[in-house]
Amino acid sequence: MAERRGELRVLLDANILIAGSVWPRWPYEVLQHAANGDFRVLLTPYIIAQAYATLAKKFPNAKPYLDDFFSLPNIEFLKNPTKSQLAKWHDLVRDKTDVPVALAAILAKADYLVSEDKDLTTQDASTVKLREKVAVMVAGTFLREIMGWKSEDLESVRRRNWSDLSFDEGD
Repeated sequence: MAERRGELRVLLDANILIAGSVWPRWPYEVLQHAANGDFRVLLTPYIIAQAYATLAKKFPNAKPYLDDFFSLPNIEFLKNPTKSQLAKWHDLVRDKTDVPVALAAILAKADYLVSEDKDLTTQDASTVKLREKVAVMVAGTFLREIMGWKSEDLESVRRRNWSDLSFDEGD
């Protein structure tokens, strides 16, 4: 897959956007790869609204980071699945609030859906239909298997804090 990296189309769940805006750990690094143009980001209004609602409620200071992220040129803004599509696929995953995310990935023919939501990432009967249509990964697995990170790279980020990062003057 490495030769296709810039061509990959990856739907990011709201929890990746939120965590990546708040903590400098694996979801943050997924967002950094997106910012570097390593893949095309797929987002829907539903996902964006979820991310902003959570940030406003729990982490209002992180909103500017997400605002900046949404200005990237390699983001493809999709439409939400329609009510009739959602009704047809109502049992796509266990949690009904995750159906719009899972279905958006399928309809967009995403290469990957990256999420930390167990209702999407679990490898059991509740996600069989989803996994038949799109590869679903947690952030760390995506970094390792698709972005080529090594185990030691992943471990160095696992519990990292903002104070552990050094930023150039221009950042």
